[in-house]
Amino acid sequence: MRDLLVVATKNKGKLNEIKEITRDLPLNVISMEEAGISEDIDETGSTFEENALIKARAVHGIIGAMVMADDSGLEVDWLNGAPGVHTSRFAGEGASDMDKINKLLGLMKGVPFEKRKARFVCAIAVIMPDGESFTVRGTCEGYICEEPRGKNGFGYDPVFYLEEFGKTMAEIDLDTKNSISHRGKALRLMAEELKRKLKR
Repeated sequence: MRDLLVVATKNKGKLNEIKEITRDLPLNVISMEEAGISEDIDETGSTFEENALIKARAVHGIIGAMVMADDSGLEVDWLNGAPGVHTSRFAGEGASDMDKINKLLGLMKGVPFEKRKARFVCAIAVIMPDGESFTVRGTCEGYICEEPRGKNGFGYDPVFYLEEFGKTMAEIDLDTKNSISHRGKALRLMAEELKRKLKR
């Protein structure tokens, strides 16, 4: 019998990534839509972990099964950690990726490279069927470069510079990105924790 894991997302790419990471676990991974849940959940937390827990608890309250939710974003040291939990709405509702990048670069104009340190953060929350919960966090460190580079990726990837590769996140291949990304790291931590819990 495979345990049901409902993922609080409508993003098919994210769902496939989770299925891949958890493929060795006795889990049947489905999206909230496949579970018949279409609610939009307000993310009102002040941290990535709080937002992930809000989403996971909302879906768990409806279905009672094991639920996983994540929240992720960009923290820029020069901007005191902004955009942070407001990453997706940083340039206003409905703004394009380019709008967000342009707003960020405008705020960073003239800031020297060594002060442009930033990180991508992903927090994942899992609620077990009995209501027990845990969170994990993955980060990827880098710098905000002065202009977009690369065609891979999405969001802020074209201006997120990885010093160890000499490239932006949008210039590296997908396999490399998945091995170093904040979401990849958080998903692997989640899979390890689930493996321990499912053995009990």
